[in-house]
Amino acid sequence: MTEKQLPGIVNGAVPGEPAKQDENSRRGNWGNQIEFILTSVGYAVGLGNVWRFPYLCYRNGGGAFMLPYFIMLVFCGIPLFFLELSFGQFASQGCLGVWKISPMFKGVGYGMMVVSTYIGIYYNVVICIAFYYFFMSMTDVLPWTYCNNPWNTPACVGVMDAANRTFANATSGLAAVAVEGVTAVVNRTKRTSPSEEYWKHYVLNISDDIGNFGEVRLPILGCLALSWVVVFLCLIKGVKSSGKVVYFTATFPYLVLTILFIRGVTLDGAINGIKYYLTPQWEKVLDAKVWGDAASQIFYSLGCAWGGLITMASYNKFHNNCFRDSIIISITNCATSVYAGFVIFSILGFMAHTLNVPVSEVADHGPGLAFVAYPEALTLLPVSPLWSMLFFFMLILLGLGTQFCLLETLTTAIVDEIGTDWIIKNKPIVTLGVAIIGFCLGVPLTTQAGIYWLLLMDNFAASFSLVLISCIMCICVMYIYGHRNYFKDVEMMLGFPPPLFFRICWRFISPLIISFILIFTVIQYKPITYNDYVYPGWSLGIGFCMAMSSVICIPIYALYRISRSPGATFRERLRNACKADPKWGPALREHRVGRYAPMVSGAEDGLEVLPLKEKEETKEKEELKEEEEARERKEDVCLTIQQGSNGSTATQNTPTPAVA
Repeated sequence: MTEKQLPGIVNGAVPGEPAKQDENSRRGNWGNQIEFILTSVGYAVGLGNVWRFPYLCYRNGGGAFMLPYFIMLVFCGIPLFFLELSFGQFASQGCLGVWKISPMFKGVGYGMMVVSTYIGIYYNVVICIAFYYFFMSMTDVLPWTYCNNPWNTPACVGVMDAANRTFANATSGLAAVAVEGVTAVVNRTKRTSPSEEYWKHYVLNISDDIGNFGEVRLPILGCLALSWVVVFLCLIKGVKSSGKVVYFTATFPYLVLTILFIRGVTLDGAINGIKYYLTPQWEKVLDAKVWGDAASQIFYSLGCAWGGLITMASYNKFHNNCFRDSIIISITNCATSVYAGFVIFSILGFMAHTLNVPVSEVADHGPGLAFVAYPEALTLLPVSPLWSMLFFFMLILLGLGTQFCLLETLTTAIVDEIGTDWIIKNKPIVTLGVAIIGFCLGVPLTTQAGIYWLLLMDNFAASFSLVLISCIMCICVMYIYGHRNYFKDVEMMLGFPPPLFFRICWRFISPLIISFILIFTVIQYKPITYNDYVYPGWSLGIGFCMAMSSVICIPIYALYRISRSPGATFRERLRNACKADPKWGPALREHRVGRYAPMVSGAEDGLEVLPLKEKEETKEKEELKEEEEARERKEDVCLTIQQGSNGSTATQNTPTPAVA
């Protein structure tokens, strides 16, 4: 069935818009609006929602953390999300093409590409490890259940080992010894769990230093290749293919979360874990660090300044209601984080109850939660391989949803920048090329030192650089291009101007919060460590170079643009470099109305688009010119009449004859 045979599905907010038919036939659009929303939800809802937010919540006051979290969502998260969606949708361009709004700031787009490249490299490595655990869960007994494996050390004490000893002792009537069986797990400060040793000594076979790469872990390398193949196949036709895949990848994780939640809350001790997660400590609301964590989590979890939001929105139809979409997606993202907290802490509460230890001793975040703490908790459940497969399959889907957008961001930026018919027609080749390069750059992360480099990239590649990029984007759009211009653009696109609250946030509140996040990030900086390993200075230097490599694009390109701009003085060059490109505005001719209406000029495409102020000045000049011409015509008429009445002295006093 062809797209024209499906008139019932409408994409966009404007009634009567053609159904399932691409407005932008050259570039393409989403099949329907649900595809865009699901893709954006899959992009925003990632691994951080599961392995970072619950940890931040319990560490920063439990339920009390929700207050600053939702305040930051309202005043920073949703406004920035709406800004990026409207930015990409209005221009129908990726993270490079949109900077026709002010060409000097195109370096911001290159910075977004650099950030997306770094994240895409190590994010797929995390996905490939989840693939590996998923495959290794296809067994009768999970390989990290007991301590009787070749990779285990004498320090290994498993929960199931202790439980089995306890059961054997209890059936022998040795109650005192039975108690010792459980207490041994509690009191051994040097205890390492089977899941931790499986992670360190078998999966990673971790080396002793970040510079000691050792050998490539072939099983991980194979899973990495599989990850990139899956991502490429899902994006082989761009948003046309990924838009269909997200029906599954964006929704199935919620089914898995619900299954794990129902199983978790029915376990003994689950309520203790949930209480630990949610019990408010209101005194922590007065702690600036709590507000900093809340702002940072909102900012990073929504994926602002990665370029993905701009890219995904660029495939919307021009009149789509992206204001509505931004609210739906942002709230869904934050609600998922809260929901995932129940899933995580119900299981961890059960584990703490079984071990008879506080929940804080089993709680963790990041890879430690996903590949050590939670897998160990799953070994306590009946039919543990099933629950393990579900959990890691959920992690795979959560990661893929984000990875789709990261790869599409890079591909779209390249295709839009080159812009030839050949490159647009052969976009799958570009996608394949980016995927191959991403795989090759990810190979070092599959070595024995790979986890050190992965955490280094996670800490530096997308930290304060994202905050700077987002702040500069706000300043450019609101103050260089002009907030009045942008508000009129949004009104032309949506049919209504941005609400007053969002106008205030864009101009004042959100930039202030972003600045606060930046200051907080710098103040709270601590040298990165991994367990007991302290990173050497040279590796931290590489980390800072990665962080600066995205930010440095901004001043370098700005200087380049100024040097290439016309003008006799630096000030004139600067003014011309900041001025909107004549091609800035809606991509399609039928949407270029009002001040974007085509005007005759010497440009190759026959179009000239003037900025609002210049347009108004031109209009005023034209009106003055018309008034002058009218006044001159009136004077000419009066002069002609006078000349006609005073044409000769002989007829000067002759009365005008009556008209018969």
